[in-house]
Order: sequence, then structure tokens, then C-alpha cells
Amino acid sequence: MNFNTIFLKSFRVLLLPFAALYGVIVVVRNWMFDKHYLKSARFNFPLICVGNLAVGGTGKSPMVEYLIELLHPQFVIGTLSRGYKRKTKGYALANASTTALEIGDEPMQFHQKFPEIAVAVGEERIVAIPQMLHDRSNLQAIILDDAFQHRVVQAGFNILLTEYSDIYTNDFFLPTGNLRDEWKSAKRANIIVVTKCPSDLSQANKYKTLRSLKPNTNQKVYFTSIEYGIPYHIYNKKDEWVLTSNDEVLLVCGIANPKPLKEYLLNNTHVYYQKDFSDHHIFSIEDLNEIKNLFHNISSKRKIILTTEKDAVRLTKFTTELEDIPLYVLPIKHRFLFDEGEQFNSQILSFVSNFTFNPNL
Repeated sequence: MNFNTIFLKSFRVLLLPFAALYGVIVVVRNWMFDKHYLKSARFNFPLICVGNLAVGGTGKSPMVEYLIELLHPQFVIGTLSRGYKRKTKGYALANASTTALEIGDEPMQFHQKFPEIAVAVGEERIVAIPQMLHDRSNLQAIILDDAFQHRVVQAGFNILLTEYSDIYTNDFFLPTGNLRDEWKSAKRANIIVVTKCPSDLSQANKYKTLRSLKPNTNQKVYFTSIEYGIPYHIYNKKDEWVLTSNDEVLLVCGIANPKPLKEYLLNNTHVYYQKDFSDHHIFSIEDLNEIKNLFHNISSKRKIILTTEKDAVRLTKFTTELEDIPLYVLPIKHRFLFDEGEQFNSQILSFVSNFTFNPNL
């Protein structure tokens, strides 16, 4: 759902009393954790949390993948997610026969791209972490996906993401705004990453954002932009399609914030058409037939269907139905601005390499 239309913005303002009530609940909950009336569990093991304060797409999945690619050459690592919109409950560790319906689309994306690492899901991280360590006793670090607000488990290192065009200090609680946690919670982060920045972000706008965020002196703030890769065929990843100004593209996506993707296609193709679905949409055969009809109605000879990696894991089940159409997947990753990527990498590698458990924290 697009919350940015004038109608929906006006409607959300009317929900301000509910947002205020929600905010009170969040603040009281955080206060109870801060005062130790509610307990947080800590593990004698390196846990890296990736999360945000708002709902919607801030780039958590690409950040998890960035961390996997950074850490995996040196350490045995795994990822643990909630498994949003999966059809199962409880803890599950991905295996060769696992499907997206069993673990969710984002964990399935990690599993497909990095089959050599442990990928698990579980709503209760405090239960899932010990089970994961039991199942994979050689693990040296776990990345917790979308767990910043899950305070029952206290990670050793927290990475907080916020989108450049909608930083959390300019937002308000749900349902009037998009915040599911209070601004003050950002102080728990070791690193703040401002995502989806313009690739040519100026120093002046960088410092303007820093003034808005007001990080602690011990918090490093990084800025990243989106970098799209070369689209690859949904089944044959070696079959690539380099986008040109002559291409006509049917974009099929069900993600929280498709705006940057649409801007990219606007600038890199002749024309694109779109078929939008809700975030984490489970595709049906009726959806697929509609997509195929839309594609066949495009008259150009240079035409493809393009989707995101997250959507692709929910489309791969249609092996027979997709075999006669050119469906390509557009990869995405974070690119650190201002030549600060190595500094970010060093902080993460140092945490895992030098991890020590302090029971008094």
C-alpha cells in the first residue's frame, strides 16, 4: 500500500489519537526494559542485529547480504529472521527442500544466494538462537534480521537503518506515521546507516542529515546509495540482460518502497510498465496469467519482465508457466558513500574477531 498519496496522508492524520496511544505503549515498554522490569537476554556469542525504527523498506535485506559477503570468507556465520508471512510457525532451519512458504521470502533469498551458510527463522529469537547454535555448533556469528525492536534479546552489535528521504526524526508513530519505535531507541545502535541516498549526495546535505539525527559521540553514521546489478534470468543466472535505452520493461514487484527502482528504470530504459503487488505478496496462478498477458501486449521486440530478488523467490515455483517468457531478476546492494566502506567493514570485522562477553553490562 502506498502511504504517500494525499488521501492516505490525510486519513492517517485522523488516526493521531491511536498513534499517540501506540507511542505511549512503546515508550512505557522501552522504559521497563531500560529499568530492567522487563529482562533482556544476552549471549556469550557474537550477535549482529540489523533493523530500523520504521516499517517499510530501508534496505535491511541488502544490508544482511552485505554482511554475509563481508564475514563469510573469514567466519562461519548464519542468519536468523522472523520469517514474515510464512505459512509455518516456530523455529526452522533451511535445508535443500525448503520453500519460501516455509521460511518467508527474505530468508529464502538468503538461502538461495548463500546456500553454504545457516539460515533459520523463529518468532522467538530467545528460543531460536540456542536451537540454532545446537544445530550448527560451528557457528562463529549470527546476523539477526529485523530485530532491533525485539529487546528480549540484546545483540552485541546493532546496525540501525534509516532512509534518507524519510529519516526517523522526521517521522511519527504508527498509524499516523511509520515509526514502530521511538527516536530515543536509536541511541542503542552502534552504527546508523542512512540508506537510499542520492549517489551524488553533497557534504552539505550529509551534515544537514547528521544535525537532524544528532548521534551520540560514540555512534558512527554512514551513508549509502542503491547500486543495481545486471539483471539475470530467474532460473539460469548466467543468462544476463544488460538494460539499454531501447528496452521496454514490465516491472513486477511486491516490495514496501519501489520508488527508487522505478526511478532507475525511468532513467535506464526506453519505457517501463508496472504491475504492483503488496509487500510480501504470495503470487497465484491468476497473478501469473495477468502478468503474461500484460507482457504479450507489449509490442517491442526488446522486451523483458523484470522483478526484484525478494519477489523472485515467490515466483520460482511456477517453473512450467515461466519457461517461455524472459523473466529477469534485478540484484541490488548498498554502496557506501564518501569512501567510508572500509571503515564500516573494519568495525564489523573487529566486533566479531575481538568479541568478548561482559556479564556486567
